[in-house]
Amino acid sequence: MTPTHSLEGPPFLLGAYVVEARVEDWSQFPFNLPYVRELDLTLDGPITLFVGENGSGKSTLLSALAELAGLPGGGGSRNEIPDAERRASLLTAALRPKFRAKPRDGFFFRADALLDFARILDKRKEDPDFLGDPYARYGGKSLRARSHGESVSEVFRAKRHGGLYFFDEPESALSPMRQLDFVRELEETVREGGWQFVIATHSPIIMSLRGARLLDFDRPGLPPIHPEDTKHWAAFKRVLSPD
Repeated sequence: MTPTHSLEGPPFLLGAYVVEARVEDWSQFPFNLPYVRELDLTLDGPITLFVGENGSGKSTLLSALAELAGLPGGGGSRNEIPDAERRASLLTAALRPKFRAKPRDGFFFRADALLDFARILDKRKEDPDFLGDPYARYGGKSLRARSHGESVSEVFRAKRHGGLYFFDEPESALSPMRQLDFVRELEETVREGGWQFVIATHSPIIMSLRGARLLDFDRPGLPPIHPEDTKHWAAFKRVLSPD
């Protein structure tokens, strides 16, 4: 049975496909990843999860999609990461996106990029020519004075007018209880409309997002998969119910 979801289609990015003429060497990474040659990705809901083992290419595709949306492939936002750090990947150059509309805002959440973003805010605080409080939108203090999970939450809360957001394994910064909070927050947010999330994850908790569509990077063609059919779900079930 093919997994289904109940939420309306994505407001921004509908998908992407590979243009063979843009690929010079199929044996070169990332073009040698199993899914790339036939890639014709469809994002048909406001929440899409990339699931699969390490090395399956989840983060590679996530970074390329972020770049197609105008975000730095290394993580961050359009306006707060220096232009010098915007480096298009080989996969990005070979892809053509399908947009319903260009997003007003967005962010690519990666652990290293969030630290860079925190440093930028700190430099603004120290800059006598910077007007205003750079921390005002982010809880009133430096993100580096918080845990990584708290920093993710503050940045996400600050961007409350919709947009296209990418998360690369957010569970790495979140305890199980924080993951549940993250799931609840995303479920509430998408009901408002004007939000789209693409998330690479290993977490069964995050896979439980209601209405999310999961794509399996461990099988050809990136087919949809139910959370309970993933290897991650089975592993957690074995740990929690060993008998």
